[in-house]
Amino acid sequence: MLKHNENSKKILISGVKPTGRVHIGNYFGAMRQFVDLQNKFESYIFIADYHAMTTVQNREELKQGIIDVALDYLAIGLDPKKVTLFKQSDIPQVAELGWIFNCITTMPYLMRAHAYKDAEAKNKEINVGLFDYPLLMASDILIQDADIVPVGQDQKQHVEYARDTAQKFNRIFGETFKMPEPFILPNVETVIGIDGRKMSKSYDNVIPLFATDEEIKKAVMKIPTDSKGVAESKNPEESTIFAIHKLLLEGDALKKLEAKYKNGGMGYKEAKELLIADLSAFIKPMREKRQMLAQDMDTVLDILRDGGKRVSMNAEKKMKEVREKVGVEIY
Repeated sequence: MLKHNENSKKILISGVKPTGRVHIGNYFGAMRQFVDLQNKFESYIFIADYHAMTTVQNREELKQGIIDVALDYLAIGLDPKKVTLFKQSDIPQVAELGWIFNCITTMPYLMRAHAYKDAEAKNKEINVGLFDYPLLMASDILIQDADIVPVGQDQKQHVEYARDTAQKFNRIFGETFKMPEPFILPNVETVIGIDGRKMSKSYDNVIPLFATDEEIKKAVMKIPTDSKGVAESKNPEESTIFAIHKLLLEGDALKKLEAKYKNGGMGYKEAKELLIADLSAFIKPMREKRQMLAQDMDTVLDILRDGGKRVSMNAEKKMKEVREKVGVEIY
């Protein structure tokens, strides 16, 4: 029988794929929200290394990716005393549960998944891992009795798959899994890249989250501008420089900058120099913390190992119930 202690914090779970260097779009889009939420929920953040294997099939790349995600999230302020940070592959019960879910799920149902349909539309050769991705994700969520799963508006389907799978299992084998709810991240920013499009590695228009001062300068100086002179008034809402600057400033500081655009007297060279200075001030403390953490990898790996042990205990407890329900537990 499912129980939930009303006095306890709700359980939040989210996975992060170890694929590539993070940028400020990732930070403002989702990463900083996990830091904000760590005081409100019992949070479990996992490095989705098995999910990454649908595309990353290089040993050194995957290993480095796992380490990078751990460093990234600790550097931005995830507190291992408040958040359980762990590696998906340290919880073998997730793959075991995924197999059981495979056996109660039809192929036409999985063919509705956005990632599958997108790959099919592009005539890509689709591996079984990508096709089956929603059920491994459902296992990640349901094995921890998660209450909420933070997602962007376009990712709600992931939680719907978990809910449908929980419902189907409960109907066949008896009440076992909670029904998780999507938690649409508040104030999610669509971060503009240096070319004016959405910031994305695929567009090569990013500002890395832990960029060096030189990298920041190089990226900002590439931002295209119109031909208005220093003295002319400029519309800040039409400026990519201002769009990125808005992420860093608020209140009077933002109003003051907006006025400089509208009143004239500030050229785009000065606007870029101001943005470079503010980006450097914003990124520097996180970059330095990340460098410090990287010099003590034993501690970082201990954090992951300890998180995995705690989560594995929860997962094994849940799997004992599942094995009993499906009929394989005979001893």
